[in-house]
Amino acid sequence: MLKKKGWFTLLSLVLMVSVVLTGCGGKNNASSGGNSGSEATANAGSKDSKETKNLTFMFRGGTDEQKAYEGVVKKYEADHPNVKVKIVVTAADQYATKLKASITGNSVPDVFYFESGDLKAYVNSGVLLDLTSYVEKNPNIDLNNIWKYGVDLYRYDGTMAGQGNLYGMPKDVGPFALGYNKTMFEAAGIPLPDKDKPYTWDEFIKVAQQLTTDKDGDGKLDQFGAGFNVQWALPSFVWSNGADWLDATKTKVTIDDPKFIEALQFFTDMQLKYGITPSTEQAQTLDTYQRWMKGEMAFFPVGPWDMSTYEKLPFDYDLIPYPAGSTGKSATWTGSLGIGASAKTKHPGEAVDLINYLTASKEGMEALVKAKVQIPNLMDMAKEWAADTTTKPANKEEFLQVVNEYGRVLPGHYTYNAEWYNLFYTDIQPVLDGKVTPEEYVKAEQPKMQKLLDKAVEQEEKSKK
Repeated sequence: MLKKKGWFTLLSLVLMVSVVLTGCGGKNNASSGGNSGSEATANAGSKDSKETKNLTFMFRGGTDEQKAYEGVVKKYEADHPNVKVKIVVTAADQYATKLKASITGNSVPDVFYFESGDLKAYVNSGVLLDLTSYVEKNPNIDLNNIWKYGVDLYRYDGTMAGQGNLYGMPKDVGPFALGYNKTMFEAAGIPLPDKDKPYTWDEFIKVAQQLTTDKDGDGKLDQFGAGFNVQWALPSFVWSNGADWLDATKTKVTIDDPKFIEALQFFTDMQLKYGITPSTEQAQTLDTYQRWMKGEMAFFPVGPWDMSTYEKLPFDYDLIPYPAGSTGKSATWTGSLGIGASAKTKHPGEAVDLINYLTASKEGMEALVKAKVQIPNLMDMAKEWAADTTTKPANKEEFLQVVNEYGRVLPGHYTYNAEWYNLFYTDIQPVLDGKVTPEEYVKAEQPKMQKLLDKAVEQEEKSKK
């Protein structure tokens, strides 16, 4: 059994946990109430029960996602008349602060979103309820029909994340595919990209240069080949070139690998050498997201959460794999948010039942997928959904291939906190501006990042005592 630390101690721990895009309980609480998790879940919200169980569900998301989840919760309440759910929703950039305040204030919501990178700290500190017995023995849940990648993100055995007991269910999996403006290609007379064969880096540059133009002849570029945010796109280029931020032990920072430097050079060259992406000054006039939305950009990353917004685009778009580096294989990241329950909830059976409804039930998943805010968690449903090419994007299969074949979790997930990883992006602007070379940058940054990683490893060891 994992040794738990007090809530007061958690204050110092959570402040060290860096969120990316971002008491005692645990197993003891999982069996509270005198029955097993599966029994409690099966009886949750029973129509025969006269007692009203009140839950609080805290989450974040854009307008469409908020509306979708509020609708599913209402449906859950209708199906479970003895359970009332109070919704607390915040803007994405305020969520981490609000959740940590609730933890330090000993008022954790019964059910809440959390980042997979926070899993170890929250388990070691006794914040999260152990869901294992509630989920794995529930006859209504088939974990084999839910993306293994997503489920394993919320497993932890006290030593390694990715294995052991289950402390959350994946709200979703978020494959970050590459979109392209199909209408722009057709207007330029350029053959459409092959959805089954990624561009090489050279091919990608060549096509993007053809689509970077001054359309109105005023001497200023008003159509660009691509627009990439370094934090979310660089991992694709690094991984597809055979490099990474960490070694296999997850204890050594490896950004000084020549393959890593080559990938970072490629990323900066897209703007500084080839001019296919907007410069810093051009991006300040109109950011890359707005240029994509207006049809002024050929390639742009697309996540499933974008689908409802992109329904209204004034052009046709579709998905392809990212251009491949020296490995010849595409790579990208697949995000996820977990939904967990408080180890101190008064109603663990009902809390887990709500989680299961949101993440593993056919009813809940159909409503969320219909709202176009995520891909289905249920694999059989996902295959049927992707086969429908009449709705945008037509190549939804690309999302599934990212999850199944070439998507990865961001490096900060593997370590006790992501401070070391975030530092890489905190200091990177001079590289993007061409004032520091990629080689100079990684040479200076590696020791600083390693020092923070060593500190994270030390903190993790202390949290287990």
